Amino acid sequence: MSDMESLAVPRNDDPRYSLQLENRRRNVFVTQLGEHREEEDKDVTHIPIINEAPSKILETDANSLQKTLVLKKEVEADRVTAELIAKRQEFKERMEAVAQRRAQFAKKQQDSRNQALKFDKFLKESNVKRRRALQKYQAEVKMNEIKQREIDKLVAELEKLKVRQKKLQKKVAKQKVYEDFLLKIIDQLPDNYLEYGADSVIGAIIRRHEMLSATNQTLIKNLITLSDDFEKSQHDLETLQREHDTTKLVMLSSVLFMISSVNLCGTFCPPSPIECPVAIGSGFTLLQCPTSVPLPTHSCHLAQLVLTSPAAAHHQSQELGSLLLAIANLAEQCHMQHYGPLQEMEWLSKLDMIQSTLLNGSGPAVVLWGPAQQLVVKTNQ
Repeated sequence: MSDMESLAVPRNDDPRYSLQLENRRRNVFVTQLGEHREEEDKDVTHIPIINEAPSKILETDANSLQKTLVLKKEVEADRVTAELIAKRQEFKERMEAVAQRRAQFAKKQQDSRNQALKFDKFLKESNVKRRRALQKYQAEVKMNEIKQREIDKLVAELEKLKVRQKKLQKKVAKQKVYEDFLLKIIDQLPDNYLEYGADSVIGAIIRRHEMLSATNQTLIKNLITLSDDFEKSQHDLETLQREHDTTKLVMLSSVLFMISSVNLCGTFCPPSPIECPVAIGSGFTLLQCPTSVPLPTHSCHLAQLVLTSPAAAHHQSQELGSLLLAIANLAEQCHMQHYGPLQEMEWLSKLDMIQSTLLNGSGPAVVLWGPAQQLVVKTNQ
């Protein structure tokens, strides 16, 4: 087969299958201008240059023999057959290479698929392990929190127990004296002291102690109850006392107002304030205008009787301080420059200044300072 192919394949170096053309040029040495060039060209025979393939020349040449053309076709057919065989061999080799590469690709693809499956399985296992680890971590965190709370609770209980232990130790140390006393008593008792029974002296002493202890507890409870009742009664007494004082002061104020109203029709008194003992002892100060007159003798006697009561003496010192504070406040409100500095003024000067300020108003005025710590100014038109 190889010999046939070698015979069928044409050789390119065979001179029979190549056309040799020689490009001959005239060796002409020009010494003159080309005036007579056309005349010289008439004697020259021109040979055409053939650029076509030899097969085309043979086909188009009328002088070519039929046998030559057949031989040429056979040579061309042999060449095409050889090329076809070569191409088939090359295609076969390429198909074998493709088959090998396909097998390798299939193997690699299978390996890749197996690796992908293994990796997928690894990812699933990793996710499962991660979830388990996360659940375990959360459970451990919750357990740690519970344990920490238990530890804190136990620490708090331990602190309480330590405090209680210290208290018990102090109590034991305090009761140690009684323990020593009882031990000494037991040492001094006879050996057959338990034979006396319930009628023994010790039993009587113990019963007497129990009875006295119960009586002591009862008396303590009664004392607490009586103390509460006493405090409540004392509070009620103070309330009644305040109400009584208030009522008495209101009545005295009404009496003074009525007496001053009755005396307005009498003789005028000099323009100076009159301090009534009823007003001072009861917590009131009465400043009368020039139209007022002195109180009658029986009215002052009635006021003096009221002043001798224990309640008036009890409140006298307290109301005196309130009275002085009221005078100071009024003096600050009614201060006049021609009286001088307020800090250097005496109490009588302050009262004169207050009276002058009130008398410069629209009519007579009465200034009262009661136990309710309220300043009342009444003007009469």
